[in-house]
Amino acid sequence: MFPIGVAALLRAAGSPYDARMNSSPTSSSLHALFNAQHQASRQQIDVPLAVRRDRLLRIKALLDDHGPALAQAVQADFGVRSPQLTEIADLFVLRTLLSHTLKALPKWMKPQKVSTPLYLQPSHAYLQRQPLGVVGVVSPWNYPVQLSLGPVITALAAGNRVMLKPSELTPKTSALLAELIGKAFAADELCVVQGDGELAAEFSGLPFDHLFFTGSTAVGRIVAKAAAANLTPTTLELGGKSPCVIDASCDLNTAAIKIAHGKLLNAGQTCIAPDYVLLPKGKEAAFGDAFANAVAKLFPTIAGNPDYAAIISPRHHERLQAMLAQAEREGARVQVMGEGADAASGEPRQMAPALVFGAQADSRLLAEEIFGPILPVLPYDSLKDAIDYINARPRPLALYWFGTDTASRDQVLAQTVSGGVTVNDTLMHIAHENLPFGGVGESGWGSYHGEAGFLRLSQQKPVLVQSKWAKGDLFYPPYGKRFDQVMGLLRRWL
Repeated sequence: MFPIGVAALLRAAGSPYDARMNSSPTSSSLHALFNAQHQASRQQIDVPLAVRRDRLLRIKALLDDHGPALAQAVQADFGVRSPQLTEIADLFVLRTLLSHTLKALPKWMKPQKVSTPLYLQPSHAYLQRQPLGVVGVVSPWNYPVQLSLGPVITALAAGNRVMLKPSELTPKTSALLAELIGKAFAADELCVVQGDGELAAEFSGLPFDHLFFTGSTAVGRIVAKAAAANLTPTTLELGGKSPCVIDASCDLNTAAIKIAHGKLLNAGQTCIAPDYVLLPKGKEAAFGDAFANAVAKLFPTIAGNPDYAAIISPRHHERLQAMLAQAEREGARVQVMGEGADAASGEPRQMAPALVFGAQADSRLLAEEIFGPILPVLPYDSLKDAIDYINARPRPLALYWFGTDTASRDQVLAQTVSGGVTVNDTLMHIAHENLPFGGVGESGWGSYHGEAGFLRLSQQKPVLVQSKWAKGDLFYPPYGKRFDQVMGLLRRWL
């Protein structure tokens, strides 16, 4: 359980992820759901492959049968977000995850043999991969289907029971997920709970065997503190300020279209979206022109364009506008591309993309994760200056490098630490199922996707099987000359 005041912090934390909701289940019903899953997980510790596959195939059928309805629910929650965007960014990602997991699951489940040191032979050893038990998943609103069901798929593949708390900022999507999952699964297998900040606080304080949270760094700290009270291990997929480093060897037009796509997908409401650009001093105007051309190609219009997502809520829209206004007041030059919708008049909150040149170092744009279509541009004198700038700040969730000079690329990769990297593109490392995805430091801890996620949500139990020919008694007391001889021999072998 959270200490007094933590639920209010969850509601009020100034982050791109937090929100409010209208209703919540009772405390007793929440605990009853958890207790049912906990009891079921202890009664069936060994979860066979057939059971795991069946659960995954039920998720697959849910997506196949109701994908369009889910996309429409997301559209309704955002105001403007094309079903095609949900298809590629939510549903397609989940389908690839399911396909990869179903194919690899038999191999992942097998006990893993490990080599045995000479002094323990002729025994043998292996790692037995077992379910943890009950996994809690708290998911955000920005990709409300993918970031809800992605961790759920991984947890089910690992043989766990799952409780999902989806975001309150996408109530239609959350309600539809709850309905569909309720029809496809018994509550002690997989269930959805919906509620406000009070519910989120109580949910995070349940004694899960693992708690998976996707959201802001500020709320991640609160969730980690709540989980720590129960010694519940956590995976925290947080945010941060992900840099784009443009090398002197880079073709700006090629980089600009890829940066614009990564930045403006979902109107910048993406945890690994480029958050700022570092480029050689003197190339600011050229990059501004290249970026404007890229935006015009991707989104010929902004207001009324069904391919350009709205900002999720009036509060988040106001936050972004306030950040931009502060930068302008402090002397920054703002380059706006296209005409956004007038949110004040009740139109959808489609905020025009903007580059910001000359933002003050202590401005909100450079201190907070932006989570919107605003991109500060920071010139550097030398590559070392760019690296020093990155390293002086919390470690980012993602880093992007653009150029053709492999020595410069390798210098940046060797001298910075980030959750993940894509070279000469943005976002794409998250789509590679054999690459673990996760943060480092303030951008999170723990990785998932592919086998990394399976192992994160499994217990790798070490097992040593002793041989009847074992000579362990050589190490038993009483110690004497024979013991000294054995130890001397072992020291020579080591």
